[in-house]
Amino acid sequence: MRRVLLCLLWLLRAARGQAAARPNIVLLMADDLGIGDPGCYGNTTLRTPNIDRLAAGGVKLTQHLAASPLCTPSRAAFLTGRYPIRSGMASRSRVGVFLFTASSGGLPPSEITFATLLRDQGYRTALVGKWHLGMHCAHADDFCHHPLSHGFEHFYGLPLTNLRDCKPGAGSVFGTGVRLLVFLPLQLLAVALVTLAALRRLGLLRVPPLAFGLLLAAAVALLALLVAFLHTYRPLNCFLMRGRHVTQQPLSYELLTQRLTAEATRFLRQSAGSPFLLLVSYLQVHTALFSGPDFAGRSRHGAYGDAAEEMDWSVGQILDTLDELGLANNTLVYFTSDQGAHVEEVSLKGEVHGGSNGIYKGGKGNNWEGGIRVPGIVRWPGVLPAGLEVDEPTSNMDIFPTLAGLAGTPLPDDRVIDGRDLMPLLQGTRAVSEHEFLFHYCNFYLNAVRWRPRNSSSVWKALFFTPKFSPEGANGCFPSHVCFCHGPFVTQHHPPLLFDLSRDPRERTPLTPATEPQYPRVLAAVRRAVERHAQTLRPRAPDQMAAGHLVWKPWLQMCCSTWSQGCHCDREPPPPSPGTH
Repeated sequence: MRRVLLCLLWLLRAARGQAAARPNIVLLMADDLGIGDPGCYGNTTLRTPNIDRLAAGGVKLTQHLAASPLCTPSRAAFLTGRYPIRSGMASRSRVGVFLFTASSGGLPPSEITFATLLRDQGYRTALVGKWHLGMHCAHADDFCHHPLSHGFEHFYGLPLTNLRDCKPGAGSVFGTGVRLLVFLPLQLLAVALVTLAALRRLGLLRVPPLAFGLLLAAAVALLALLVAFLHTYRPLNCFLMRGRHVTQQPLSYELLTQRLTAEATRFLRQSAGSPFLLLVSYLQVHTALFSGPDFAGRSRHGAYGDAAEEMDWSVGQILDTLDELGLANNTLVYFTSDQGAHVEEVSLKGEVHGGSNGIYKGGKGNNWEGGIRVPGIVRWPGVLPAGLEVDEPTSNMDIFPTLAGLAGTPLPDDRVIDGRDLMPLLQGTRAVSEHEFLFHYCNFYLNAVRWRPRNSSSVWKALFFTPKFSPEGANGCFPSHVCFCHGPFVTQHHPPLLFDLSRDPRERTPLTPATEPQYPRVLAAVRRAVERHAQTLRPRAPDQMAAGHLVWKPWLQMCCSTWSQGCHCDREPPPPSPGTH
């Protein structure tokens, strides 16, 4: 009898050890949420009780960094543990993200995501929400970039992203392009017509009627193209998918967060008996801002606050479901944002629709700290200490090797993995980040280097160029809606600007040889690190963000009805009843 009891105890311990080694994984990624938005990072006017309770029960990272300050490259790095330049997901042009579902660029099939690693280890895998990493390569049914081709067994959400253009009356992200490609040519055509008419009337020039006709035809064609674009963008690019099938085109914002949350909690209930990976990629708080009736008009920060508080409610629903199913103690939950708040986001009515980056300079689209320092919270009760704060450089690329280690699978040995396993830092067994150097890219261009020396408390940051904020004295690039990464839009620095973030986290006062004795040594170390890093980038990956991959290609367009019907359908079940708050 004693031997039987000992055997049972041994089996129980073994089962517990296996469970602890292979936890369930829930990853929660906000879109454009600033580090100054959650209460646990110091906000006293935005209500985020569920994000805050996650932090209270886990580890809060205070120097957690996005690998890029824009959605598409940041998410590529997050999923693969690699700088986006390695996968060709870093643009050389002003357009740094995908703007059309029917474009041919995307996360290459050769890339390995953490979803693929965990699926191959027996995990059930699901993505609910935003993807924004491409869909098709050559034809509309190859789905080579689709989530289901990158390790996720279940997908429900937006293949592209949430844009102003997806919500009637919210404006357009293409305003600058429309002005350059339509309004400016129209103005030139109008000037040409008036000038020719005046010269003809004065008898100074004989202008054949055909010339007037051609100019008028060009003006009419431009206007027709603009109207067609405004009329078709929403149904063609703003739709919901389940798996590889379109279920709602265009998407409806009615109780959209509730629908996505219901899908996430449904997956948790269906997967309770096996290890699972759930990535909830929120549409909030990217514009167009939206919220259900239980949240609209309730916050102290207008539409932005309403959307943020609704997202926090969704986080609470997921945490409550884990508690209800008895899974909380065997589930690692991670919360973050893909980059900093979009400070230039202002509505047509002049309302501020961007969030707060706290004390940090800049925001989405640039590598000042406000653009890349994001919330980072990790909870695993009984394994990670509750209430611990880690003020060491960490990256959203670190999730890849961390999950690989927890799932018991080796890292791929045929490629460079830039992330580092977070568990030693999270468990308090390591005091210094494994990232001695981190490289901050602005699209394709190396923008800055962060150095955390092993034998020092300093965190040095050298910036090779900085965006030209506009208007003068602003904290962003408001005329262009986001800062660009090269050419006349940036100021090059020779030598680079140097800051010690441990003393100057606001990046207010660049150091000089006169104010910092270590200035030459730091810049020399940074230069050597850049040279070593550059050697690891050869050969270059195929450019997924080239113009040929970014443009709209009609043969790749998904349409749930017929073109003559305008690509309209609604195969979604009725939305859940309001009143769930």
